[in-house]
Amino acid sequence: MKDLTRGSIVSHILSMAPPIVVGMITIMICQLVDLYFVSGLGEAAIAGVAAAGNAGFLVNALMQVLGVGAVALMAHAVGRKDRDEANLVFNQSVVLSVLFGLLTLVAGFALSRSYMRAVAADDATVEAGTVYLLWFMPALALQFASQVMASALRATGIVRPSMLVQAVAVTINIALAPVLISGWGTGHALGVAGAGLASSIAVFIGVLMLLAYFLRLERYVAFDPAQWRPQLRQWRRILNVGLPAGGEFVMVFIIMAVGYYVLSGFGPAAQAGFGIGTRLIGLIQMPALGIALAAGPIAGQNFGAGNGARVRETFVKATLIATAVMIIFLIVAQLAPGLLLTGFSNDRETMAVASLFLRIISLNMVAQGLIFICSSMFQGLGNTKPVLWSSAMRVLTYSLPSIWLSTWPGFRMEHVWYLSIATNALQASLSVWLLRREFRKRLVTPKDKAAEPADPKPVVPLAREPA
Repeated sequence: MKDLTRGSIVSHILSMAPPIVVGMITIMICQLVDLYFVSGLGEAAIAGVAAAGNAGFLVNALMQVLGVGAVALMAHAVGRKDRDEANLVFNQSVVLSVLFGLLTLVAGFALSRSYMRAVAADDATVEAGTVYLLWFMPALALQFASQVMASALRATGIVRPSMLVQAVAVTINIALAPVLISGWGTGHALGVAGAGLASSIAVFIGVLMLLAYFLRLERYVAFDPAQWRPQLRQWRRILNVGLPAGGEFVMVFIIMAVGYYVLSGFGPAAQAGFGIGTRLIGLIQMPALGIALAAGPIAGQNFGAGNGARVRETFVKATLIATAVMIIFLIVAQLAPGLLLTGFSNDRETMAVASLFLRIISLNMVAQGLIFICSSMFQGLGNTKPVLWSSAMRVLTYSLPSIWLSTWPGFRMEHVWYLSIATNALQASLSVWLLRREFRKRLVTPKDKAAEPADPKPVVPLAREPA
């Protein structure tokens, strides 16, 4: 366990963020590798896998419910030096991860084709996306277990083991992708089914590795079957913190689905370019997101310890670092979008859409970094409802106007991307305002403590003198 209530906050952020970023980038690279090898199967396969991958936002929403709830409550317990409470939250989160994983499998197998019919441009794209989802569902279900274990480690200030496990799992996925998708060395090409199967095998191996780490090396929290009996009070605590954060991912899913919907009239090449572009934007935003995810446990432990000044300092330092990083990547995306897109498709129309998308949407990067930081700070404070409010505001100001714009004569796809810049800036402004309000309500500063009246000295009755 790493005590984040002491020492340099910048040092804590810079030591925790790189392993988090590496872990997330390896996952994104894995998705991009799938798209890279699937690209040889045609536009419908690319568009199908890209659109199917957007369904992962819904599953990520459920994973956020568990992950955010576990990190916040465990970090508070660690800050209070309450190890028993941290273990109880962890074990109840494990039980929830099993339930959520089973729910994901059932819903995925039942609804995959219906989802693809709702967002795909043609029958070939529907078929490709459905096949990919059916083979990818086990990977999504297994990730709940990984999420809980990784969240428990992050709450205690430990991030390197999760990164190493993810890196190994992604390496396995990358190695399996060409074998299963294109039939390298076997002559049996499974196509888009191979992309989903490669991910499922890799995630399964990763879960086993992280489980072995917990059983052998983790000491602060541990699996305890005696604490696996469902405790509804603990579930409510986890869900009260996690559900609004999960709702934020649902909002992202809605925004992405609207993007695919308004592009459906431009054909599969436009959807394929949009899919590639969104994944690359996600990849280059990873450093700022990693900084935000590092700031969350720091804020959480200090909030649990009652140190409001360090919580505020965490927000300021994390914002400055994330902004600097986002400006650097904004410049790269503006000056060399073609370099970032090299190798993902031979279709000129697909690449033109992806390049235009990168140039426009990259203007969101500074505002998006601020949104990441605010979201993580709310998680550290244990109140994620404001995150849901700001995300809902963006859905209303982006999704409905986008659908309306798509009905105009002369509508062009970049119209909704310019709208995205405006709504992102609006969400960032609202997030900062809500966070400042939360700070005023919940944080106690040294000045506040000094203003508190001192405890009156107890009145000690005088002993009666003997007569």
